Amino acid sequence: MADVKTVSGVFTGAYGLNPVNNEPVPIWLADYVLAGYGTGAVMAVPSGDQRDYLFAKHFDLPIPAISDAQKDLDQQADPTKEGRYINSGIVNGLSYKEATATLIAYLEDKGLGKGKVNFRLRDAIFGRQRYWGEPIPIYYKDGTAYGVAEADLPLVLPEIDEYKPTETGEPPLGRAKDWKYKGQYEFELSTMPGWAGSSWYYLRYMDPHNADRFVSEEAEQYWGQVDLYMGGAEHATGHLLYSRFWYMFLKDLGLVTHSEPFQKLINQGMILGVSEKIKRGGITTSGGTAAASANNAHVFTKGEYYRHVMSNDLIIVYTSADVQVPIGEVGTIASLASTIETHVPIQFTDNNTMNVSQMIDYMKWTKEERHALFVCENGFHQFAFSSEDQGYHHLNFYTVTDHHNEHNRTVMLGERSSEEASPALFKTRPEVEKMSKSKYNVVNPDVLIDKFGADALRLYEMFLGPLEQFKPWNTNGISGVATFLKKFWRLFHPEDGALAVTDEPASPAELKALHRVIQKVAQDIEKFSFNTSVSTFMIAVNELTALGTHKRAILEPLVILLSPFAPHLAEELWEELGHASGSISQAAYPEFREEYLVEANVTYPVALNGKVRDQRQFAATATAAEIETAILESDFLSRFGEGKAVKKVVVVPGRMVNVVV
Repeated sequence: MADVKTVSGVFTGAYGLNPVNNEPVPIWLADYVLAGYGTGAVMAVPSGDQRDYLFAKHFDLPIPAISDAQKDLDQQADPTKEGRYINSGIVNGLSYKEATATLIAYLEDKGLGKGKVNFRLRDAIFGRQRYWGEPIPIYYKDGTAYGVAEADLPLVLPEIDEYKPTETGEPPLGRAKDWKYKGQYEFELSTMPGWAGSSWYYLRYMDPHNADRFVSEEAEQYWGQVDLYMGGAEHATGHLLYSRFWYMFLKDLGLVTHSEPFQKLINQGMILGVSEKIKRGGITTSGGTAAASANNAHVFTKGEYYRHVMSNDLIIVYTSADVQVPIGEVGTIASLASTIETHVPIQFTDNNTMNVSQMIDYMKWTKEERHALFVCENGFHQFAFSSEDQGYHHLNFYTVTDHHNEHNRTVMLGERSSEEASPALFKTRPEVEKMSKSKYNVVNPDVLIDKFGADALRLYEMFLGPLEQFKPWNTNGISGVATFLKKFWRLFHPEDGALAVTDEPASPAELKALHRVIQKVAQDIEKFSFNTSVSTFMIAVNELTALGTHKRAILEPLVILLSPFAPHLAEELWEELGHASGSISQAAYPEFREEYLVEANVTYPVALNGKVRDQRQFAATATAAEIETAILESDFLSRFGEGKAVKKVVVVPGRMVNVVV
């Protein structure tokens, strides 16, 4: 077992002989040693491995420290490889690397073993059976693979008649005519994956015109490492895996000089979609009204409806619309038969919910020709099918409603159509999952750009949440970001659409709002915290709108700050502000001045014996003595002190005042 939850084992009564110090080692059988690891037997080191530690603790075996850096061995194992070895014979005083080399040399010298390097590489399916991609420079001679000579590189894709596998199942390159190495040896027919070239191209950017090497020593030393690598979690298993592997290979050849190709790695979170899943099938009933006693006439509470009706293959439909359901007439119990669960294509949903017309369109798409019940979260819809016009007609919608009587709490689900004994049933439920074509939940950005604009889409993606977290998509949310951009535009064009920016000096309140944004956005960009930057912009625009701001001294730096987030809008406004000759991307970042954020006054909560009774405003520069004097000279004690004498006044500068009586 890979994970130890319970400790079990048995001593065999046998001992092995340590080949280095000739001391006996007890041999135990245990269930946590993986049979596929090495030979299936391990040398337990309880001070350095938690599984060994738990086993030794359970059977009261010794746990000697093996390193002078190990700590807290009375609590748990310490796997650190730092420090120097102790209690370890010939490797005492050596580091981990030094001890490894010493022991290998000792065992080889005594003829007891031999050093070996084990390579473990995740197979990410490098060979691809399709045409497009770099041909793998391998040829076969007498069934053995050989590398193409360096002088014969690069190997170029041959012309073929069709880009599909051959009739005998070979990859598309099998269609190439007379494509052989030196005219006689068959080439490898697989090609490299899309990330093969991208696994090293960042190095080529350092020296793109060098005809002798992929990058010269001078260029590689000058440019060094890539500052930032950004990719998704799935991307990391392809491109990142191979780019690091290739870099390490080049490092072993002495062609690059750093230990890693990238200085910083960020894995951005995946955008998730909310799919609408649907179960389709027929209905089988229990054959009539289910009998019920006064104690079990309960059908569903409103809270139970989703858990039972939506997740289980069971619905309950009343045979009477009477609110007071008589005891003994719970209703017709129906179960879903022959179910198939599929995804509803996104064109039949409105932000992952379905309205009546979309339900009808979906049922037409499935080509059902029966009366139907469409069960959703808050009730169910009844549809009649007309064979004459091959269409559906919406009959009723029954909401989930709580009803009470003296015996029980029930949910009224309405009547089932008597015209159809066994209608088709469509039962929907939402599910948050990965956006994928196979799940029919992919949002087309072109549609959103046509409706809201590219800047709104960019901003909303940033606004969804922290960069590295997975985030569910909600198309409704993008309208709020689009509204913000319109409010930003109105700071420049308030009424008739004409530019209304003035050259008046800015007020302290306006400068405070601006410099708060300058400071926050600079900090957020360094931390890749784009969602909080968008929030900061929204707050600032609301403040400036309330102040009636249309001043160049505020709006010009503000549009520079917004430009990395909404470049199209910012570029247009920048030109309108009189900068027709240059792009806003070339403008300098606005200078932050802390003095504009200094508060002139501070509002203090004033407490009596620890209970806040009032609030008073004082100058930010006021001392504790000045605040105490002002409180004692005010009407605070006459209003709240009840004539009691003051024992002391505690002033916490910038925070609060507490009067003790």
